[in-house]
Amino acid sequence: MLGFLLRLLPFWVREPLLIAIGSVLGVRIMYLAVRDHDRVAAGLGMVFLVFTAIRVYGVVRALRARRNPAPETSADGPVVDAAAHVQAQAQAQVGAGQRPGPDTPEKEPGAWGQAVAAVAVVGALAAALWVAPRVMPSDENTPQPASCSGGEHEELPKAYKQTPQPVTGEELCQALNRPDLAKLLGTPGETATTASGTSNTAPLTDGKVAQPEAEVTFDTYTVNVSATYNELTTDQYVKLMKFGDETDIKTLTVLDRPAVLSSDHTMKLEINLGSGGSGGPVEQGPLARTLTVALDRKDRGGYCDITVWSTSGALPDDSVLLDVAEKVLPAIPERPAR
Repeated sequence: MLGFLLRLLPFWVREPLLIAIGSVLGVRIMYLAVRDHDRVAAGLGMVFLVFTAIRVYGVVRALRARRNPAPETSADGPVVDAAAHVQAQAQAQVGAGQRPGPDTPEKEPGAWGQAVAAVAVVGALAAALWVAPRVMPSDENTPQPASCSGGEHEELPKAYKQTPQPVTGEELCQALNRPDLAKLLGTPGETATTASGTSNTAPLTDGKVAQPEAEVTFDTYTVNVSATYNELTTDQYVKLMKFGDETDIKTLTVLDRPAVLSSDHTMKLEINLGSGGSGGPVEQGPLARTLTVALDRKDRGGYCDITVWSTSGALPDDSVLLDVAEKVLPAIPERPAR
């Protein structure tokens, strides 16, 4: 039905319409083929571009036919080639030392040359569409990475005023929510779904120990960073780990600071918002891997925890935690000497 309607259209309406459709579809399909490395799509896009080139060649021939009408037969019978006659006059003028008049037709490029030029234009459009997504902002349909929730104007607890150079939850979130965080985690194609930072105090300290925290969530992994400004050294912290449930403990040095790697299970809590609002018991969640680093090189007390886990229970290599630490720790001022 569509083909029948197209055949009803006049030539000078139908052909430009087919050229426009073929160009748009061909360029778009070729762009998707290059982006996805799809050979089938590349072949289909080439078919549309060849179809468009053939249409362009047909239009060029029609234009040339209109500019140079076919030879007419005179009343006496002989055939008169108007174009040849004009060309003979022009040659005679040049031979006589005269310049061709303003009405002398100039030599135009051949039909094949114009068709090749049209294909080159289509190729240039394809290249522009391929480069545009890399230099232009993404469209509105592309999911944008989550930004840190605004907490910069919240009133800080007293513990932050009593702690020299403490980092806030907002500052931790800005340091953690990096554009290359997904790449560091080994999932470069993912986008952060949530990002938050809070300026809390450590539990069981009566609000006397500052403990800012930040968390960024992806589809695969969740990363949590916290800084605890207490008097506990890393060596003392390792001794406490051996009495707890932490496993796979490994001591090391990160940015010239003492550090330790450990594993522990997260907690899983289900809350029923239905009738009664009762919740299920606290259960053991997936395994998490934590890198604990001292807040200063001399290990005067206090530490930073960088924890990674996933709902599936899969964990990245320890090198991922080290890479994240090397990016985040410089944003946390070292604890000054007391």
